[in-house]
Amino acid sequence: MRLALGTPSVSASGGTATLVARRGASWSSIARMRMPWRDALARLDSPGHDGAHADELFDHAVPSADEAAPRFEAGQEILWRYGRIIEAVRVVRDDHRGLVVWVPSGSARLQPVPVAAAHTRDIPLEKRFSVPWVIRESAWTGPGVVRVAPAGRPWSVWFFRSDDGEPAGAYVNLELPHRRVGGVGAAVYSRDLVLDLWVDAAHVGSEDIWLKDSDELDASVDQGRFTEEQADAVRTLADCAAKEFILDGGWPLNEGWERWQPPAEMDAPVGLPDLPTVAAARARSGASPLFG
Repeated sequence: MRLALGTPSVSASGGTATLVARRGASWSSIARMRMPWRDALARLDSPGHDGAHADELFDHAVPSADEAAPRFEAGQEILWRYGRIIEAVRVVRDDHRGLVVWVPSGSARLQPVPVAAAHTRDIPLEKRFSVPWVIRESAWTGPGVVRVAPAGRPWSVWFFRSDDGEPAGAYVNLELPHRRVGGVGAAVYSRDLVLDLWVDAAHVGSEDIWLKDSDELDASVDQGRFTEEQADAVRTLADCAAKEFILDGGWPLNEGWERWQPPAEMDAPVGLPDLPTVAAARARSGASPLFG
């Protein structure tokens, strides 16, 4: 028997999740107000958050949908940056539809973690956005992951696999549309928006759709990361993603990325480049996630 809509659960990463819909069925909006996603983005893409990147290259980054945006070659190693997180990835394909990358197991990453804990989720929810943090280097664990960033869209789609290589599901990460820089230190920039969607791999054609970290989005309002209006704008993006491609299994869910296998030369772990911007990112810290 399948779980009923509204069933709560805990995600693999330790966050909360609620079963909200199934592919091929209807979608009940979670945002209080309905608006086009571009209007929602206007509430979220504010200069006050650019400091999360603290990188002079970011000032020159070009929106990925622009004709002037740099393009990347298959096999090229680039940085995937969202906020203070920096990950080393390898390009699979880049065209007018969007960027596809592979994150080999063991690839390097930098991420902010609480000073007093190993992981952000070790901090109680009511304090999660208000504790001191530092940057730590780690590696991508578990099987490699394909990520697709549709050009100009406020989300990316991550295709996870189980340890035996079978599809586990697609993670729809709500984030600002990517911006790009080319040349030395080639990178894409975004900023995570807390709320996410998970499309389970089971029951093909009517897969379960889970809303992830809704409680964390609420906590981000209480602790000053977002306003109430901005949080509802994030919920609007979830609604738009569901209606644009999740419910009908549109691109990139219909291109077979859940079973794509990298050639051997693509699957070696990717390291972080020896660049001043990366060294500066390693040294960052802050009194709370809102600062530094």
